[in-house]
Amino acid sequence: MIATASNPRVAHPMTPVLGHVRQRWMETDDTFTLELDVERSAPFSFRPGQFNMLYVFGVGEIPISISGNPDTPEVLTHTTREVGIVTRAMRQLEVGDVLGVRGPFGSAWPAEAAEERDVVVIAGGIGLAPLRPVLYHLVAHRERYRRVVLLYGARTPEDILYQDEVREWSSYLDVEVHVTVDRATRRWHGNVGVITTLIPRAPFDPKNALAMICGPEVMMHFTVQELHRRGVRSDQIYVSMERNMQCALGLCGHCQYGPSFVCKDGPVYRFDAIEPLFSVREL
Repeated sequence: MIATASNPRVAHPMTPVLGHVRQRWMETDDTFTLELDVERSAPFSFRPGQFNMLYVFGVGEIPISISGNPDTPEVLTHTTREVGIVTRAMRQLEVGDVLGVRGPFGSAWPAEAAEERDVVVIAGGIGLAPLRPVLYHLVAHRERYRRVVLLYGARTPEDILYQDEVREWSSYLDVEVHVTVDRATRRWHGNVGVITTLIPRAPFDPKNALAMICGPEVMMHFTVQELHRRGVRSDQIYVSMERNMQCALGLCGHCQYGPSFVCKDGPVYRFDAIEPLFSVREL
């Protein structure tokens, strides 16, 4: 909504509010989490799967998925990997430093549509960060769902995100957690191999399941293929297409994906809506 004379408190979506760094810590060697206190009159509410635009003053702005608990929106959490000048600057922020925050933007994971069904959450690498809010929701409202299954793949045991939480989720009797790594170390006693190797033996009913996937696009491509082999239809699969977003409003056109804009129509898509585009190389 755009600010008007009758409602001057409603900010233009291109205008950032201030977020003060509350905490910052490293998750892995190259991945870190920021907790922010945001200056705004109303609580910062978001739906699992949405993203914010974070602006480091004098450096630049990038989209980052919200990775915190939707039930505690007063603390805004983002996990990201250091991959460029903006995230490098974010990694150097200290408690009390200020960021610009715009959002939340985009579509969400279909938590309501998944009720009374088996829910299969499939994450590759840092793709666990955008899925973490929906996992919080599934656990908090466990009685609404049948089986809840998390399949998570990382490069090495040291690259596993949120290790304490993954262990906690694994301890729940009503949540199935299966983790695999591409390369094991001597101390690793779990699964070794790509994440698709977990799908054939994962405990869910393909006829009454809903899958949510986030990770590198090549990982999602083969994960969808394996789900199809298991009997899961395309309209039961949701993927997060976080790519090329720059303005978050569909104005700049950088994130155009066929007839849609990822920042407005995504990043979460039901797979059958983008299936013809998903297999087009270089798109």
